[in-house]
Amino acid sequence: MSFGDVFIGWRLWQALGLDEFLDARIERGREDVSWSLVAAILALARFCEPSSEMHIADTWYRGTALDDLIGVDAELVNKDRLYRGLDALLPHKEAIETHLRERFVTMFDAEYDLILYDVTSTYFEGAAAGNPQAQRGHSRDNRPDCKQVCIALCVTREGLPIAYDVFPGNRNDVKTLEDIVNGVEKRHGRANRVWVVDRGISSEKNLAFLRARGSKYVVGTPKSGLRRFEAALLESGWSEVQPGVEVKKCAGEGDDETFVLCRSGNRREKEKAIHARFTERIEKGLLKLESRLEKAKRAVERVGVERQIGRLLQRNQRGAGAFNIVVEDDRGRAGGLRVKWVRDEKWAAWAALTEGSYLLRTNMNDWAPEDLWKTYIQLTQAESAFRTQKSELEIRPIWHHGEKRVQAHILISFLAYAMWKTLEMRMSRTGLGNGPRTLLNEVAKIKVSDVILPTTTDRSLRIRCVTDADAAQRALLDRLGIEMPKRLGVPRWTRAKM
Repeated sequence: MSFGDVFIGWRLWQALGLDEFLDARIERGREDVSWSLVAAILALARFCEPSSEMHIADTWYRGTALDDLIGVDAELVNKDRLYRGLDALLPHKEAIETHLRERFVTMFDAEYDLILYDVTSTYFEGAAAGNPQAQRGHSRDNRPDCKQVCIALCVTREGLPIAYDVFPGNRNDVKTLEDIVNGVEKRHGRANRVWVVDRGISSEKNLAFLRARGSKYVVGTPKSGLRRFEAALLESGWSEVQPGVEVKKCAGEGDDETFVLCRSGNRREKEKAIHARFTERIEKGLLKLESRLEKAKRAVERVGVERQIGRLLQRNQRGAGAFNIVVEDDRGRAGGLRVKWVRDEKWAAWAALTEGSYLLRTNMNDWAPEDLWKTYIQLTQAESAFRTQKSELEIRPIWHHGEKRVQAHILISFLAYAMWKTLEMRMSRTGLGNGPRTLLNEVAKIKVSDVILPTTTDRSLRIRCVTDADAAQRALLDRLGIEMPKRLGVPRWTRAKM
């Protein structure tokens, strides 16, 4: 039976105080298993081996030693109880966020002066017809064919989760910020915080909203914002903040804001390759279209050709501005039309100037450009949180269809991520790197086996023993300050087989 990974998960659950907090928070009824333990089972499964509630009940739980570890018999773990556990947990979402905030302060001296905010999406398998939040929208998962919900997440500078919210799948990113800011300040107070958000959220309305509340911010701006600073891009005065990355501070139109130009050598090469790839695709598409027009045996409708060009440019937007395209009449052809195009030299010059460059905007005018860049670049922590939830904790796809069940599923993923990040922080602080999955795979090799001792009666004594850790596993556990037990539970009498 699996033991090492679930034991680590259970210790993390206890370290976060979620066992005692939920046991006191969720009112007990006549249920055979407390809802706090059901929540633990769901979060441990998402942490160790993400799967459906049916798989947890039918296979996963029975293959672990959790029955002895947490005292819940495998026969009591079924999909209906797990579903009801989701329902019992969801009303306590905000209290859980507040509890975790306090716990992170105790465990890691976490600071909440800087909040990194980002939005992602996760998609459904199935129609989800009864869920008003399940809508089609911009899919970060490249699944525009599926309905989705949007998830907005706030984390600290270290990536510790603070709060999240779930929005309809067609909700524009810019329309999420006010709800999130109000929710965070309601639960955690309106302290002197700095909000760091990406360009997809930094609308003029949102920035005015933050300024009106006295909030500080560092935000990315749309690429088009570089037009205002074309001269500054060409001038000297850049400072290197790390090899290959330079920044320059620029004044805004008034005294209340400052802009920071940034440029990266690695990013420049990446964007150059992207532009080359898309322009090549467009040119190949235009050549094929022109070839078809040349070979056409009958008249071709102009509107159809223009639609084909529009679709080609839509599919390759990053290179669409590189061409000036016209559809001309040509009486010498049976099709009657010809496509001509030329490269737009102004677009090419602007692309070459701005490749690798981006613009930051802030109302903290006394900060050095180097500090503003370092603050903004920490948004990678929010992006990393989404990657972990999608790849390691498999928050997608969503198989639930009911609105509340979907939100409870995301809450379980949030709790599993809190456990994941706690383990990652402990590993980092003890010199074990920052790869929780590698560590979990290693300790998962520690199993539980039953030792059966026969007696002179018709019964045998079953003792559940934990296999010895090898040298590498012991080193990992010692660094984390975790000691594995030798045995689980108490010896049990079993009937001898006839």
